[in-house]
Amino acid sequence: MINSKLVRDKIPEIIRKKGLVPVIHIATDEEYWQKLKEKLQEEISEFIKDSNEEELADILEVVYAVCDYKRFDIKEIEKLRKKKARERGAFSGRIILDETK
Repeated sequence: MINSKLVRDKIPEIIRKKGLVPVIHIATDEEYWQKLKEKLQEEISEFIKDSNEEELADILEVVYAVCDYKRFDIKEIEKLRKKKARERGAFSGRIILDETK
């Protein structure tokens, strides 16, 4: 038994092709936003567990869905990322802050 969760658009079709019957509904705006956040947490957990490109791609898919829903411009997000990297650095230096005195 699956607990109600957000799935990719073609999943019901894939289920039908297996001879099963998906029970689905279309989320309201409020439910969709909640399920997007849950899906992001799910995909991040899967990436932490498996740490592979497929799981990272799943995270990106959810990020794109969040951008679409919140009407965030992905190009603006990238500009913000670059600005923060210029001003504060990135994570490529592998610096671990142990303490501040």
